[in-house]
Amino acid sequence: MNRTDRLYALVEELRACAPRRRSARELASLYEVSARTIERDIGALQQAGVPIYADAGRFGGYTVDKSLTLPPLNFSPVEAVALAVALRQVNVGPFGGAARSAVQKIVAAMSEPNVIAARDLAGRVRLLEPARAPQTIPVPSVIEQAIIARRVLWICYVDRDGNRTQRDVEPIVFMAGPSGWYLVGWCRVRDAARCFRVDRIQQAEVTDVTAAPRAFEEIVPCIPDLVARTPVL
Repeated sequence: MNRTDRLYALVEELRACAPRRRSARELASLYEVSARTIERDIGALQQAGVPIYADAGRFGGYTVDKSLTLPPLNFSPVEAVALAVALRQVNVGPFGGAARSAVQKIVAAMSEPNVIAARDLAGRVRLLEPARAPQTIPVPSVIEQAIIARRVLWICYVDRDGNRTQRDVEPIVFMAGPSGWYLVGWCRVRDAARCFRVDRIQQAEVTDVTAAPRAFEEIVPCIPDLVARTPVL
């Protein structure tokens, strides 16, 4: 068993026995390596963010918090390629970095034969792009952080006429439109819902102020000719 397979197997073994502890000696015997190797593997998993806890003493050992981990997600090669294709078509939207990270995690959790099959299938898919692709502006991570944490966002914004204003905005939703991505929020300067085109936001900072809870349905009447749908999960 190579180290990658052993790391994956260690997590699943600890999940299966939790909350009971497994000692380094027991795990070493199971995977036919030294206890020191198991300790190094556990340290690497902990540094990667896996919630593994250790207790010292005669009856101590390692365990994993099952509430913070997931059982194996057995994506088929076709499912993995379908997700990669879908994400490739919207690779500049909000949470683009998180989407790429998710695909990498899916591939890392797949068996080697399925990874080979998925990459072979991906090689038979092509996404045509125009010779001169339209300029796309990534969504700044600071705006993503504000909408995740429900914090008021301070922005410096330039409107279609070139007027520059500074505003405190309560982020509500991201919205894709024909001209790119928009941040829909409650503007505290205008005391009304407004759409801010992301590429016109010159500066942005997350404040410590918690945004008021507002449902998207509440602000739809404030935005004319608005038709939007939420992604299906």
